Amino acid sequence: MLLAIDIGNTNVTLGVFQGETLKATWRLATDARRMPDEYGLILLNLLPMRGIAPADISAVAICSTVPPLTQVFADLCESFFHIKPLVIGAGIRTGIKVLYDNPRDVGADRIVNATAAYRIYGGPLIIVDFGTPTVFDAISAQAEYLGGAIAPGLRIAAESLFTATSQLRRVELVAPASAIARNTVQAIQSGVMLGHVDMVEGMVRRFKREVGQEAKVVATGGEAPLIAKETNVFDAIGLDLTLIGLRMIHEMNQDHR
Repeated sequence: MLLAIDIGNTNVTLGVFQGETLKATWRLATDARRMPDEYGLILLNLLPMRGIAPADISAVAICSTVPPLTQVFADLCESFFHIKPLVIGAGIRTGIKVLYDNPRDVGADRIVNATAAYRIYGGPLIIVDFGTPTVFDAISAQAEYLGGAIAPGLRIAAESLFTATSQLRRVELVAPASAIARNTVQAIQSGVMLGHVDMVEGMVRRFKREVGQEAKVVATGGEAPLIAKETNVFDAIGLDLTLIGLRMIHEMNQDHR
């Protein structure tokens, strides 16, 4: 079985694959202060709850946007599973040609998402990843990563209103019944939720003018279902896109390790 690990700024998402089947997933809080033994013990307790023995794990693939935790998870893989993980980075085959000015500046998760989405949906393609930031990526019909855009995510926007003002409060991230709100909670929900929806629709329009109107639009990330309820701009939602991409890239690199 393959253990896929996606280390993000807010959550660490883990998945176990048996062949191409995703058997189990978990989400842990990202905490760069935790040591390999701490995360390792958490993982050892989680696996049996889904009927998976630690000995069943035969390979590990990691992508990370939190450099201090990359080595933490690499160390726990060797200590607890006796496996050297495949860490996505320079020199790893992905099937995607990166056209960024400096390819090393592109987050590993963005390339992993591009790999999975291109192989599943084809290109041209626009990926919208609703994580800590909301990230837009464009992939050509020739599997070229063209570039993208980064905006504050839903929770960053909502939290900034709470922390930067004296009278505004934290609110549930749901869309209100109307854009014109008549109380403060709904006013924040309108601005944050509906404003984010309009930002996404506007950016997708701009991307399509550059990458092609026929481009498919794929949403991923934890907040994708919230936004998808308020717009028809997405052709598909792939909540496990990064984990699937890690599995695909691991397969591509088996004969090159």
